[in-house]
Amino acid sequence: MGRQWGPAMRVAEQVGCLVNASRAGQPEAGSWSCSGVILSRSQGLVLCHGGIFTPFLRAGSGALTAADAVFLPGDSCGDDLRLRVQWSPTAASPAGRAERGGPGLCTPQCAGPPAGPRGRPMEPPYPAELLLLLSCPAFRAHFARLFGREPAEQWRFASAAPDEDVSEDEGEDQLRALGWFALLRVKHDSEEEADELGTAVAVAPLGAVPKGAPLLVCGSPFGSFCPDIFLNTLSRGVLSNAAGPLLLTDARCLPGTEGGGVFAMRPAGALVALVAAPLCWKAHEWVGLTLLCAAAPLLRAAGAALDLLCPDTGSLAALLPPEVGAPWGLPLRNPGPPWAAAAVLVECGTVWGSGVVMAPRLVVTCRHVAPREMARVLVRHTAPKSAKIWGHVVFATQETSPYDIAVVSLEEELEDIHIPLPTEHFHEGEAVSVVGFGVFGQACGPSVTSGILSAVVQVADTPVMLQTTCAVHGGSSGGPLFSNCSGDLLGIVASNARDNNTGATYPHLNFSIPITVLQPALQRYSQTGDTGGLRDLDHAAEPVRVVWRLQRPRAEAPQSKL
Repeated sequence: MGRQWGPAMRVAEQVGCLVNASRAGQPEAGSWSCSGVILSRSQGLVLCHGGIFTPFLRAGSGALTAADAVFLPGDSCGDDLRLRVQWSPTAASPAGRAERGGPGLCTPQCAGPPAGPRGRPMEPPYPAELLLLLSCPAFRAHFARLFGREPAEQWRFASAAPDEDVSEDEGEDQLRALGWFALLRVKHDSEEEADELGTAVAVAPLGAVPKGAPLLVCGSPFGSFCPDIFLNTLSRGVLSNAAGPLLLTDARCLPGTEGGGVFAMRPAGALVALVAAPLCWKAHEWVGLTLLCAAAPLLRAAGAALDLLCPDTGSLAALLPPEVGAPWGLPLRNPGPPWAAAAVLVECGTVWGSGVVMAPRLVVTCRHVAPREMARVLVRHTAPKSAKIWGHVVFATQETSPYDIAVVSLEEELEDIHIPLPTEHFHEGEAVSVVGFGVFGQACGPSVTSGILSAVVQVADTPVMLQTTCAVHGGSSGGPLFSNCSGDLLGIVASNARDNNTGATYPHLNFSIPITVLQPALQRYSQTGDTGGLRDLDHAAEPVRVVWRLQRPRAEAPQSKL
């Protein structure tokens, strides 16, 4: 996997940068910083997040929420704005060539003068000017559709945890600037300095990268704090979901990475998106997903804005990076892994969750999603455009059973859907993915989150529980767990972990029922209609019940020393 990521990593590190904004002559006023992407080497064009500019807007942050606000010219900010852009050395620069030939490991400059080999060389920050602030109207529209229906206190997009002290004005500014970005031009003193900006970047067209596709995020956590350690830090994940240009990834990002570039593994190094919000919170709980804005529509908006501005900046529109096209010789509409389409939305009355199709007219979900036998259930392949298919619950485990399972028989066949192949073996540490309707539920299609199979819990040498690091949220229950390598179905998501004292959930610690527990009974039902094998799930041995209660047997519990 590391070798496959090599080209994308090189591009990401060459075009990643750090942007710092401050007030002229007012060091006590502090500074604001974010990550950015170098778009054009020759002209020094840089795209970064717009949130750091809200303190400088002459009309205040309210200008960003005006109904017709698509872009704002550079003079929308006060004359006291001072911008600096910094990047790491590349092989094309003198410092980069020196670093490549330097011996030993690098020592960060913030650690003080190195005693041995010299510290890692850093390019000095270059002054820059703000050309314009811009937003993507489609991103803002989808954001309002997906997040606007929830109560205001449910969702929070900020650089601090919900319990940290953030003023009401600061929180409002962050929300208003969420979908805004800034186009800058670095000021060069010579052509040699222009050459040091690194290679140009190509842009992936909107929709070219499918759900479940691997992504690489490059940003600088904590912004301008100790950049010789944090500059251009990399994080990997997958494209979890998409609504037009509003994208979600499970790559883990931190404050300061706003504006950082998100790159595809294929086509190698193509810019897919920019980070809009690195931390998403819902009901005071970390969701574990990062909000992105697709790069292609954002750059199209930048080009249109530049054409409307004065002639000397209008010529810059032609210098914006191109979208990936025929010269790459690669398909632009990758359907993605077939297993990503195996999940269905299951609705039973007012309760909804996820399910997985085991046969054209057979769906497996969780008991707490469809708890009553013979209950009417509505199944959608993908929400919200697919046709409704009704079914009924033919089996649901008892509440006392450790296995939270329900089986739904459909009145019609699901057409053109991938039927997953159940696995026979499990391998701890293998890459896995969960597909489900968590976070957005009916408002969007299924999300894909990635991780590893961190534990296979066995009783009498038989797997009875799977534990993964995939981000799992409410609404994902009943969804499938797949092996990324083979595409085989590994299990059915049953729950994530919750702290009984605080009520907090941990999205990256979750549990699934191994498909090997269910497959013989499901096969028997499919062939004969006999639910006897399924009903055996209600009579699991006590050690299995102990495992799913997440408790140790009383006889093995350690004695308290207090």
